[in-house]
Amino acid sequence: MGAKALQKQELKADPHMPAELASMMKKQGYHFVGKHSATKICSYTSSSLKGGVTCYKHRFYGIRSWRCIQATPAIGCNLACTFCWRIIPEEEGFKWNEINAMKEWDDPEEVVEGLVEEHKRIISGYKGNDKVKPKLWEQANDPAHVALSLTGEPLFYPKISGLLAAFHRRKISTFLVTNGTMANALKSMTVLPTQLYVSVQAPNKEVYDKVTRPKTLSGWDSFMKFLEVFKTLETRRVFRLTLIRGVNMVDVKGFADLIKKGDPHYVEVKGFVYVGGARNESRDLSYQQMPDKKDIMSFAEQMAKESGYMLADYHESSNIALLCRDENAYRERIIRFEK
Repeated sequence: MGAKALQKQELKADPHMPAELASMMKKQGYHFVGKHSATKICSYTSSSLKGGVTCYKHRFYGIRSWRCIQATPAIGCNLACTFCWRIIPEEEGFKWNEINAMKEWDDPEEVVEGLVEEHKRIISGYKGNDKVKPKLWEQANDPAHVALSLTGEPLFYPKISGLLAAFHRRKISTFLVTNGTMANALKSMTVLPTQLYVSVQAPNKEVYDKVTRPKTLSGWDSFMKFLEVFKTLETRRVFRLTLIRGVNMVDVKGFADLIKKGDPHYVEVKGFVYVGGARNESRDLSYQQMPDKKDIMSFAEQMAKESGYMLADYHESSNIALLCRDENAYRERIIRFEK
């Protein structure tokens, strides 16, 4: 199957995903590519095209938000995090496991081509917007970055190294976000992303089980094994914390111990946002549990003191603080891109 045919394939006719689930996701703005990949325009891409606010990755690392694709090569996930704004299939009554459903995974080159073309099709509608600067729109049609963070667990895709290589051949930098449960998949990667994120949602097993609600009994143990591999990888490594007031904003030392174990170059401390799926009554969360700037900065300062990291920056609209491992990491946080 060619890339264009892959791009146009309708998931509703594909047995690998329940048609009703696909329909729900489409209504939320997801655009499917092939059997298991998807893209959706990021709010910061939309905003930056119109001269508005850019994302925290622009402030922290120099990413050009208007040239970034938000995507995933795998829609399914093996966690059901309480704070996640995305659809969790089980909460909607779907018994669906993407790994077991897939008999054959799409080719990496076709996935990349399909994602790029679908992204360009999405932003084509911005050309006639009076607020959009023509130069930025032209640059957006030549994407320079991809955030593999849209939904699901990217390491489910068994051809992830080929996918990263295909993006890199196009001089597109890759920012891959994993939930930290697939150590063997990480260990087997032959191509690494430009920047590798792992979600670190709890300082200990008790809180981890409450926040991430893993679909297997080995969630925390898998996470510990993942960090052992993570710390050895020769690429930029980032811990990403999503903090919920009254739930996981506890045990600063426990978080600091995880930082020492995983040895990331950067730590992002972000406040939970009460939107989307997080409003589901079964998750027992509320608007009042959203940390404010003072909460995040205070927690980040405590983490910096406990871990020896530097508190380096803060992004207002995302309510996220940045910690750097040392002065060298601080100086090198801005990534130099080829296009």
